[in-house]
Amino acid sequence: MCGITGWISFDRDLRASADALDAMTQTMECRGPDDRGTWIEGPAALGHRRLAIIDLPGGRQPMTATTPGGTVALVYSGETYNYTELRAELAELGHEFKTDSDTEVVLRGYLEWGEDLPERLNGMYAFAVWDGRADKLLMIRDRMGIKPFYFYPTADGVLFGSEPKAILANSLAKARVTLDGLRELFTFVKTPGHAVWDGMHEVEPGTIVTVDRSGLRSHAYWTLKTRAHTDDRETTIATVRELLDDIVRRQLVSDVPRCTLLSGGLDSSAMTAIAARQLAERGETVRSFAVDFVGQAENFVADELRGTPDTPFVHDVAGSAGTEHRDIVLDSQALADPEVRARVIRARDIPAGFGDLDASLYLLFRAIREHSTVALSGESADEVFGGYLQFFDEEARNADTFPWLVRMGQHFGDDADVLRPELSKRLDLESYVADSYADAVGDIERLDGESDFEYRMRRICHLHLTRFVRVLLDRKDRASMAVGLEVRVPFCDHRLVEYVYNAPWALKSFDGREKSLLREATADVLPKSVYDRVKSPYPSTQDPKYAVALQDHAKELLARPSHRVFDLVDRERVARAANREAPQITQASRRGLERTLDLALWLDMYDPELVLD
Repeated sequence: MCGITGWISFDRDLRASADALDAMTQTMECRGPDDRGTWIEGPAALGHRRLAIIDLPGGRQPMTATTPGGTVALVYSGETYNYTELRAELAELGHEFKTDSDTEVVLRGYLEWGEDLPERLNGMYAFAVWDGRADKLLMIRDRMGIKPFYFYPTADGVLFGSEPKAILANSLAKARVTLDGLRELFTFVKTPGHAVWDGMHEVEPGTIVTVDRSGLRSHAYWTLKTRAHTDDRETTIATVRELLDDIVRRQLVSDVPRCTLLSGGLDSSAMTAIAARQLAERGETVRSFAVDFVGQAENFVADELRGTPDTPFVHDVAGSAGTEHRDIVLDSQALADPEVRARVIRARDIPAGFGDLDASLYLLFRAIREHSTVALSGESADEVFGGYLQFFDEEARNADTFPWLVRMGQHFGDDADVLRPELSKRLDLESYVADSYADAVGDIERLDGESDFEYRMRRICHLHLTRFVRVLLDRKDRASMAVGLEVRVPFCDHRLVEYVYNAPWALKSFDGREKSLLREATADVLPKSVYDRVKSPYPSTQDPKYAVALQDHAKELLARPSHRVFDLVDRERVARAANREAPQITQASRRGLERTLDLALWLDMYDPELVLD
């Protein structure tokens, strides 16, 4: 797991620009604290920061191969879980290896199969190949978009990086945000390819972007396709379990300490229990970690989203699976700490608006990093198997918009309410969402004979797997890599995603509950309490001291009326929320304060040019 960056400039020799490449590479230090490397040859400059996971001494990058036609150089971030099989296949074809790393397998795989390589990879990855034989750069991203990858076209080439900060470190890139960037920040729709920063783009999941002297072009090597599902219930459940066993076994491979993230929900519990069973066969014990808040278990108050606290279920799983478990207990002071907020924004490069959810995730990962370097997560199971409330909410099912937006304001508060009215009018977020939704559903294929209801549910599943999940995957990657922790997501294995996506909704919810297939496929390793538990999302602190701390920080900001944040947010609305009595601080008020503080810090840290007309 690493951070990559680079610069292609066909009109210059970049050996004279080594300092610029060094600056870009240095921004990736958190993603790769173990090693750094750069490589420059003519128009191509590649930078790499390494977090060593497999073949600690042998996986240094950039990695190159000399061929009769020129040098082929690679910078690679991620993990290829089937690299041992690919290595054996390449060895039979005559390739010789100098290391035991998956990076060299990817490099040799490109030499053998060219642009057909990613179709053979099972993993999470973002990598760039400079092919000196044809003077072209290929930027390749995994199918689900687990690993981030950004690029910025220039007059004579391109800048790229694992994160926007690497690109913005180059003077050719302008830190500019237009109305479209703000629309993306305030709508939770994750437009494919959109990077918020003007002129910058994401390499879309499952896509290869090629840059040569004739320009830039892209093509998708993978998309989520509609296929007929012919397996009966028993076969489907058995197939899901076989896939999960294989996926977890592959993703446990590591030369450094690993663990699991355990919430006590169905997803993380199933994954942890399977990992524990597999490691026990080798005489090992899995480590597990959970997040909790001071006083939450004792003073928990149920609401529509969260009916039970996580901790009792976490401990049931830890005891049942025999994990070496640790609770990471956070207090409100840490969650509200402006320094933590700043670190989260620096990790994301944008004011993402998740508030204490982002802060607690960052603090959890920072604590885990003291014990482990690799963690397996239950992320994305809700999208794959149908676990969210909106999958069962008739209004959300039938709405002609993204289903998660139907209740979002009700559950979390609408942070767009904090915007200045004139800016809100210019943004016209309602139209932006409507256009984005129409684009998102336009190409979803329908099976012959598929009922209207099944097709409606297929569309909802597709939207979650191609839009919603990408927000959460980016959040998890950035928060974890900010502290040098690699988080793996078994439920994003493309084989599992494809198989379950095409199972009809009647099969996914055969017992009338969420994630029926996953529950039955892992019933033998789950405690009954978890098997029976209703879905509960990632926890949020209920401590009123957190909201009070937000108010205090907002009052400090209000004392600076000339701050640029008030070009975006309504100062009077912020003042009203900041001066409410503690019992009257609503979820919407809290969310608005979080968003305001995030925006203010982002403006201070990045000093972006805002184009608001």
